[in-house]
Amino acid sequence: MTGASNGTRPSRPLVPGINVPLVAFFHSETEDIDIESTKKHAIRLAQAGMTSLTVQGSNGEAVHLTQEERSLVTSTVREALDSAGFTEMPIVVGCAAQSVRESVQYCKDAYAAGGDYALVLPPSYYKPAYTEKVLLDYFLNLADESPIPIIIYNYPGAVAGVDLSSDNIITLAKHPKIVGCKLTCGNTGKLNRIAHTVNAATPAASNSGWMCMGGSADFTLQTLIAGGSGIITGLGNVVPKACVKVYELYKAGKVQEAQKAQAIVARGDWAVIAGGVVGTKSGLESWYGYGGIARRPLPKPSQDDVAKWKDMLKEVVEYENSL
Repeated sequence: MTGASNGTRPSRPLVPGINVPLVAFFHSETEDIDIESTKKHAIRLAQAGMTSLTVQGSNGEAVHLTQEERSLVTSTVREALDSAGFTEMPIVVGCAAQSVRESVQYCKDAYAAGGDYALVLPPSYYKPAYTEKVLLDYFLNLADESPIPIIIYNYPGAVAGVDLSSDNIITLAKHPKIVGCKLTCGNTGKLNRIAHTVNAATPAASNSGWMCMGGSADFTLQTLIAGGSGIITGLGNVVPKACVKVYELYKAGKVQEAQKAQAIVARGDWAVIAGGVVGTKSGLESWYGYGGIARRPLPKPSQDDVAKWKDMLKEVVEYENSL
């Protein structure tokens, strides 16, 4: 279920685990892409035990990047992973656009730059005109025309409240090139229905290979218990080993230890949920010395905000550094 349609490059299979949507790094003076920080960060995450990485997700400020910059970030991450020996680690690329045509072009660009899968939000700009069939056809048409497989990204907060149901996603999962979903809606009931209907991959078994992913580290354990495949989490930008640890403890059958680790991770995750991209980058800068600022019009954090987010992350960073 996981291969590029034109067969010109072997696919890198997705497997259960933790995936991080990389933040985008910019030089503070120019707002140009910071290539070196991008490479450094990608390698740090891979070494922490990620099973895949995402670029141009919500944390990656995709909406702030030009088409050329998107390709640059993707190719930079691919180059960094390959240079560090992670040649088989797949890259998921955010390819959402408001039309099928533009989203297909982003998928083509992602493939050309070394991306393996496309993470795609539903369209939302003309929401009143979108019937259920229109939304389903958007994904089906895209899957037909994209050179790389599609992962459905259900994040109502980013798309004017458009919220795909479990029935919608189960229907779309029948397409051979729609190979997973990311549920940032936080609906674990929906996740459970999808995971069991499609026989999703889990820590214990590859099953159908379909990837049913949660969208936030604060419900990693809940996702896994519900039959999900793992998490795509922004918190992993700051504390990747801590996020992986919850998954590994559950996989090893150490549920009580996993619960304790999950509680620490969930408290830390609240900092990046409350702070968004700005808070995530601020926390990364405060604790690890790189991260920088977001592109305008996102604001620079105040000193009070920097101190608040640093303090909120203190417990989970200490846990991270103990691993």
